[in-house]
Amino acid sequence: MQDVTSKKLLIVEDNWLLAETLKKHLRTKFIIDVASTGEEALDKARNIQYRLIMLDLGLPDMNGAVVCSELRKSGVKTPILILTGEKQTSSIVRLLENGADDYLTKPFNSEELKARVTALLRRTQFSEPQKNLVVKDLVIDVGRRRVTRAGTEISLRRKEFDILEYLVSNHGRAVSRSMIFNHVWESGKEGWNNTVDVHINHLRQKVDRPFKTPLIKTAYGIGYMVDGNS
Repeated sequence: MQDVTSKKLLIVEDNWLLAETLKKHLRTKFIIDVASTGEEALDKARNIQYRLIMLDLGLPDMNGAVVCSELRKSGVKTPILILTGEKQTSSIVRLLENGADDYLTKPFNSEELKARVTALLRRTQFSEPQKNLVVKDLVIDVGRRRVTRAGTEISLRRKEFDILEYLVSNHGRAVSRSMIFNHVWESGKEGWNNTVDVHINHLRQKVDRPFKTPLIKTAYGIGYMVDGNS
């Protein structure tokens, strides 16, 4: 089942410079992973929940159309935006028949890219209006990225918000530090051992300590959880 809270986007592109350019344009709204080969793309997309996949056709080990087809055969339903220099209608039709949701013809500018991504997400299940996440007196407005507790607005940094949203989405269930890290940071990104612990401590100072009842609990031997039953 797709994780509708996922902020991750996968760029499948073997041109390092183009991949970095795409990341620059999209990283304000997404956590970006990059795959440079078809095999790497298949492995990541089958094991990580992405909100959208941007797939170049000219990969060094296999054609992007094959990657697209294999992902659909594997049951991956993530929206796929094809990046292509192909302009022939028949070729575009084949891509869509192989499971692609949309395509963007090279060269393109940043505004066209953002507009196409927005339009694609609007047409998919991920663009459905997101309900507020509520645990006791804590309310997370996902769309507006706004957090309140007992009617008081709480100002959070981006990573703090993403961690809290993830914990509340899984309230009542313990999630490990590695699960939190993989959800909030780019895959393969290195961090010091207590990266998650530091952010959790900041969250507790803002979300728990000014209020009577703490919500963020330590799940000893596992990680953390938000518990609305205490």
